[in-house]
Amino acid sequence: MVGENTDHAALIEKLGVDIDPELLVLALTHRSYAYENGGIPNNERLEFLGDSILGQAVTVKLFRENPDLDEGELAKRRASLVSSVALAEVARGIGLGQYLRLGRGENQSGGRDKASILADTVEALIGAAYLDAGGEEATALVLRLVDPLLADPDRFGAAMDPKTSLQEAAAHRGAGLPVYTVTNSGPDHSKTFHATVSVGDIVTATGEGTSKKQAEMAAALNAWTELTRRRARASRG
Repeated sequence: MVGENTDHAALIEKLGVDIDPELLVLALTHRSYAYENGGIPNNERLEFLGDSILGQAVTVKLFRENPDLDEGELAKRRASLVSSVALAEVARGIGLGQYLRLGRGENQSGGRDKASILADTVEALIGAAYLDAGGEEATALVLRLVDPLLADPDRFGAAMDPKTSLQEAAAHRGAGLPVYTVTNSGPDHSKTFHATVSVGDIVTATGEGTSKKQAEMAAALNAWTELTRRRARASRG
């Protein structure tokens, strides 16, 4: 079982903004850790704040850089960039999972790579940056975080619509349609959905989320990523 990395210097360097150490720790504290440690504060309030800043920064960027797109297409692109699937990709790109403060159960069940937890923590970090460094720095952080997705059209497309991207990748390989199975766990007010997707006998991948759709999207993106990696290895060989 991998534990928490408490050396935050590398994370701060990747974020490119100084955040007060106590505020940074709060942003990294998941509710499962808080519950197991006497109900200490967790990152959900920061996540609430960061979600608003994220949405505004992405909206302004898309509006300014895409003068020919109508409202519907702008809304679609914004939704893709602020989705849990896309934010989890951003989080993995900076190695965020290793810094999470998780309860024992979440840690043992793979919480450090769970899309919903990673996405929520990205939003909490944005909120922390706003409180400590101000609106301009928080907006700059958002743009740095989403730029890697925008710079990679294939991955951006996959993050925007992973189920369609996986279906197209499967067709390219001559495989049948992806097949999804979904289960859920937890109480009614806080369910976690677990999806598994199979592309013939070529690849099987899993994903989790707070809804059936989110879990299927996460699984689809993981499967698309694996198919893309295999195609790249085959072309090199």
